[in-house]
Amino acid sequence: MVFNTDVTANFWAVAPEIALAIIGLIVLGLDLYSRESQRRDVGYFAGFLLLALAAATVFVPTPDGSLSEQLVLGGMLRHDQFTQIFRTMIYIAAALTCFIAMGDNRMRYKGEFYLLVIVATIGASLLAGASDLVMVFVALETLSISLYALAGFVRDDARSAESGLKYFLIGSFATGFTLYGFSLLYGFTGATQIYGPDGIGQQLAAGKLNDAPIIVAMMMIVVGFGFKISAVPFHFWTPDVYEGSPTAMTAFVSVASKAASFAVLLRFMLAVFPPEKLAVGAAADYSELWVPLISVLAVITMTIGNVVALVQKNIKRLLAYSSIAQAGYALMGVAAIATTDGGQGAASVAFYMFMYILTNILAFGCIIVFANATGSETIADFASLGRRNLWLAMFMTIALLSLGGIPPAAGFIGKFYLFRAAVDADLILLAVAGVLNSIIALYYYLVIIKVMFVDPSPDEDKDIPMPANYAWVLGAASLAVVLLGTVLANPVIDWATQAGLELFI
Repeated sequence: MVFNTDVTANFWAVAPEIALAIIGLIVLGLDLYSRESQRRDVGYFAGFLLLALAAATVFVPTPDGSLSEQLVLGGMLRHDQFTQIFRTMIYIAAALTCFIAMGDNRMRYKGEFYLLVIVATIGASLLAGASDLVMVFVALETLSISLYALAGFVRDDARSAESGLKYFLIGSFATGFTLYGFSLLYGFTGATQIYGPDGIGQQLAAGKLNDAPIIVAMMMIVVGFGFKISAVPFHFWTPDVYEGSPTAMTAFVSVASKAASFAVLLRFMLAVFPPEKLAVGAAADYSELWVPLISVLAVITMTIGNVVALVQKNIKRLLAYSSIAQAGYALMGVAAIATTDGGQGAASVAFYMFMYILTNILAFGCIIVFANATGSETIADFASLGRRNLWLAMFMTIALLSLGGIPPAAGFIGKFYLFRAAVDADLILLAVAGVLNSIIALYYYLVIIKVMFVDPSPDEDKDIPMPANYAWVLGAASLAVVLLGTVLANPVIDWATQAGLELFI
């Protein structure tokens, strides 16, 4: 396999990660050498730089030619539009996380928190474009270790310490499965490259290897990725970590980690275990095994996530089970990639992750404002929020309607696009399961809205203040969610579709 050796092309491929490293060093320098009065704004500085990087990433040129032109750094990364769209959404998630973290006094003056977010973002960014087993593992661990530290960041909070330890222990266990699956693939093929005639995918498709160990490797890798995306039955860490971690960190791990993991899962399953139509001279079609497996995981994940969410009393635990259900919806697009033409399956996942990042961070930002004022994260305490702070209640409503798939919020377009991809792939029962689960989910989202606007509260005469910086951030996120469900839907879908097509080159 011939890789792109052009120095300029290789530089542009990693320019975002270089920029992230520079931003991290600047944040570290400001934290170490600035006075405390200046240090309190380091989160805003990091957030605006990350937003600028997200905007700049859209204009970074990507090779339009063959696969060999897109594979850079000796084949370690694939620089295509699929990488670009996931990088952009990850940077937006990191920027919004920095902004909402400024409302928590436990993190506002802690430059190391924002540095950890940036390091995790570097890992997520590399993971989105990884095209070699070594790069996948290094990027995955860079992301994971940073998230373990963020989960237990507030050391004097027993819940944060517990969630960090639990996340670390379970995450290390899942990493062992992933690494053993990778080692099996390398052992049987002698290759770490995902793409190319000598890559893992083409060697497996040649059908010269025993199916049994390859299936074992596939199952182990699915276990590892299933942990990262909170798929059932690898989801059990999610509610406790979401509830115990600092809310800003919970927002970040619920979106950025999930987006990067879905990016590499899509790329990995399509390239390493390719359907017959993608492998030259294919004698084995492993997609006949993993498509039903992913479909079953999708149904179980969305069903358990939605059903258990019905009985939750804590808003962060409810959003944790909601996050599990959202992973189930996105897995529908993963199952569809092997049997649809035109990249609709991959495009539907990319658009859904874009929507989910904006929506979930909006929801967690509202929770931070409410918890700061009331000291509570219990759903019942949201009673009369519409009378205590109408704007905060409206922002939360937009987030919940988007998660529930109600127009004009972006969640409606996201779910519709996923269901259509499943139908086009002849996964009719999977699409029906998705629709039924959306109806179940809509109930508990509407219950929260009812609590905010209808239920009485003994404290309804006490206003909940919303700092001006939060008003701007939550307002912008709400506007973005609505615009992504209306006028921006087609441009982003077109971008996602083009990105999805490049996976089939």
